[in-house]
Amino acid sequence: MTAIAAIASRERRTGGAPAPRAGLYPTPRSPHRPRPWTPYVFLAPFVLIFGTFVLVPAVAGLWMSLHNWDFFLPDRPFVGLQNYVDLFTPDALVAQQFWESMRATGLFVVLSVPLLMAIPLGLALLLNQRFRGRTFFRAVFFAPYVLGVSVVGLLWQYLLNGNTGLINGYLAQLGVTEPVPWLTATPWVWVSLVGVTVWWTMGFNSVVYLAGLQNVDEALYDAAKVDGASRWQQFVHVTIPQLRPVILFVLTMTVLASANMFGQSYLLTGGNPSNETRTAIMLIADVGLEQFRMGLAAAMSYLLALLLIVVSALNFLFLRQKES
Repeated sequence: MTAIAAIASRERRTGGAPAPRAGLYPTPRSPHRPRPWTPYVFLAPFVLIFGTFVLVPAVAGLWMSLHNWDFFLPDRPFVGLQNYVDLFTPDALVAQQFWESMRATGLFVVLSVPLLMAIPLGLALLLNQRFRGRTFFRAVFFAPYVLGVSVVGLLWQYLLNGNTGLINGYLAQLGVTEPVPWLTATPWVWVSLVGVTVWWTMGFNSVVYLAGLQNVDEALYDAAKVDGASRWQQFVHVTIPQLRPVILFVLTMTVLASANMFGQSYLLTGGNPSNETRTAIMLIADVGLEQFRMGLAAAMSYLLALLLIVVSALNFLFLRQKES
């Protein structure tokens, strides 16, 4: 009787129809279940943009570097690796110019990168403290970064002009009778280029450092204080280890940006004096866009890119080994 009552109760709940047996009917697709091609739809815009603006130009540039690619030639003869060989031929004028520009680029990197690593870190540590007007000062230090390079170049050209610049005018009021050749003589040209670049771009690095500092667990500092650690010891043993991934990112991006410096030198010094500040990007632009030797300019670009890849890889290996 109990079994009969259970069957009757089930038939009343289902309207008298027998309950379907499992496996006889397919499970209907949920309207929220993703289709197999859904990920590719979301990837399509990135693939299209990456292929159009990165992959295709990279392949085209490599193909151009293997040719005598001159816009005024009726055809572009294939020369193989000759453009690369010319850059390593000591007696070739183009090789001398290229390696002089690489030396200027390397000197700028060596002078600017340590400052762009240390000053923004100190600024981020200061702006991470609690004080009145902290948000305002964060905006003030980041503001120069939003300016275009042309605006920065014209601004500092007005300030650093050897004859009518405001900086030399203020120095004259302080008793400096001889005008400082900020934009026309070494080593002042390097002081100007590095100083302008640090002023212009340190805000970005400071914001990146600041984001990393805000992710550091305060319990680590509390534990260090309990152990009697000083502020310097907390910085060395807590802050720096916790910021290691951020430091790696900032170092890599700063090296790449400094090695591709173009606008500051082009607008402030024009590569002078005697091409001392003509960077590799300036020479590549001159050879490719003014002398129309696009094949040779493409070869220079790939040598510079290869060097930057090696430097970036060494940065990763060094910091990873320090972390391990």
